[in-house]
Amino acid sequence: MQKCHLAIDIGASSGRHIVGRVVDGRMELTEVYRFENGLTRHGGHLVWDIDTLAENVIAGLAAAHEQGFTPATIGIDTWAVDYVLLDENDERTGDCVGYRDSRTDGMRDALELSGILSFEEHYGRTGIQYQQFNTAYQLCALSRDDRGQLEAARSFLMVPDYLNWVLCGVKANEYTNASTTALVNALTGDWDEELIARLNLPRGIFQDIRMPGAALGRLRPDIVDRVGFNAEVVLVASHDTGSAWLAVPARDERAVYLSSGTWSLMGVELHEPICTIQSAGLNFTNEGGYEKRFRYLKNIMGLWMIQNVRKELGAQSGEAPSWGDLVAAAEDARAAGFSCVVDADDPAFLAPASMLAALREVAAQAGRQVPQTMGEYALTVYDSLAADYARTVAQLREQTGVGYTSINIVGGGSANAYLNQATADICGLTVFAGPTEGTALGNLMVQFIYSGKYASLEDARAAIRASFDIEEYQPR
Repeated sequence: MQKCHLAIDIGASSGRHIVGRVVDGRMELTEVYRFENGLTRHGGHLVWDIDTLAENVIAGLAAAHEQGFTPATIGIDTWAVDYVLLDENDERTGDCVGYRDSRTDGMRDALELSGILSFEEHYGRTGIQYQQFNTAYQLCALSRDDRGQLEAARSFLMVPDYLNWVLCGVKANEYTNASTTALVNALTGDWDEELIARLNLPRGIFQDIRMPGAALGRLRPDIVDRVGFNAEVVLVASHDTGSAWLAVPARDERAVYLSSGTWSLMGVELHEPICTIQSAGLNFTNEGGYEKRFRYLKNIMGLWMIQNVRKELGAQSGEAPSWGDLVAAAEDARAAGFSCVVDADDPAFLAPASMLAALREVAAQAGRQVPQTMGEYALTVYDSLAADYARTVAQLREQTGVGYTSINIVGGGSANAYLNQATADICGLTVFAGPTEGTALGNLMVQFIYSGKYASLEDARAAIRASFDIEEYQPR
């Protein structure tokens, strides 16, 4: 059996188990298990099938062992903001509702109009941008709609916290994910007691906040029996963006980071938060990071738009176009003179019944050319994202006073050469693209450092540059 470490990286549409090893100082990755994920409608809400997620986490451990790997440590990362509530018997008090559910619509306005909390004060305390699905708003919506669930709850666990508990039986709230709740004080790094009280949330449900890099516990005996080995569960940067941020092989401190996937998360790494009114107005967020660094970034709608375009086109034709087909069609549309840039952050794109219809409607409302063909839809998405990136870089310069020299893209979107070049062109900065497995790598990096494979984050980032191909795009 090969000694190694295991990253369980779960996104909104799929999850993977990635085995990581360090051989002669270089990182090697092997995917051993993959599974589907997605929201379903239950009880009038969009929910995650948390039981199936947990079963797939365990099945992936068994698959790793069957393929000859014995992980010494295991780390789990997922998306942010969503949670599970457990009662006194550790039974769930309700569904794990997903962030695209509409229950939080208007919640910020309701809190402001009632005099409970203004967004400016909320931001000043937590540094977290407004997103209608922030955990604080989700819990307030639950309190309004089904207070009984909150009253029965004894434990609040975010999705990766819950899955960690399933594996090792230890409850904790990991810092990088907890910071996205908009309930953690940006300066103290701990739960904001006054804020929780003002929102009338039960303080007792929140667990101790623990930092990535800490050992949580070993696999429970029943899990060991099922998977065939024992291992330590280690807290990684459990917010997937937090893990992706770690894997950015930045060459200096004047690098803009872009984690490109379903969401585009664009920003920089800071040692102190920026919680000013101006920053709040621009909707930047100060999410907690490894070693208590801050990920000062903005959420941009991301490849969710093109993913839905591809899915709908496939439903219409019977076969979804390849990613290469979409890029080629976009280039043809550009050559034919089509041009359409819309606001990629328009709420119309968050969870539309039809992304194609949403693109047409937003383009028409903005007075742009209206896309009609596959290439025009793809070009609209790619150019709109690139324009949003350029706007965000300009705002970052404004807020930090730093003149940035490069954009470093990690994640699946880093493989899109068309979007990378468009980003370099419109931003006027060199783009370094790769590695594509940013999130899993960042997850593993914490485990590698914990186990002594690398002495520091800087050493691990240097190893990424030596281990993976990084593509370079110069602005034209």
